[in-house]
Amino acid sequence: MNIRDARPEDCPQLARLEAEVTSHPWSAAQYAGSLSAGHRFWIGEEQGEIVAWAVTLSVLDEAELLNIATAANRQGRGLARALLDALCTGLAAQGCHLLRLEVRDSNSRARRLYTGAGFTESGVRKHYYRSAGGREHAVLMEKPL
Repeated sequence: MNIRDARPEDCPQLARLEAEVTSHPWSAAQYAGSLSAGHRFWIGEEQGEIVAWAVTLSVLDEAELLNIATAANRQGRGLARALLDALCTGLAAQGCHLLRLEVRDSNSRARRLYTGAGFTESGVRKHYYRSAGGREHAVLMEKPL
């Protein structure tokens, strides 16, 4: 997998791909706004096809993982972990010492990914996300880089 920065024309495709894998996808406008705001996009490609992507925000020596996903037809192959490892290395090289994230309490697959990559739980935002059953907690996680 090759990793590159995003281009504005990637935003509609990222929104379409994410809509296939999550019940709470970002829209093309949200991706475009994030790109315009200067957030770092990590686009994983295989043979010119986007297969995984992530978005981070860096402030001073800390970063936040805003989004990470893998295309539906490429899940289960370790691409999200490879991308997560690459972005951790890249952020550390830029001088970041800590990466934070939040994840839905019900997203056990993502939580396993993060725990396996060395993240630890650092807190909970109770009733943070809307869900079909009302509200659910956001689990806060972090990893020293």
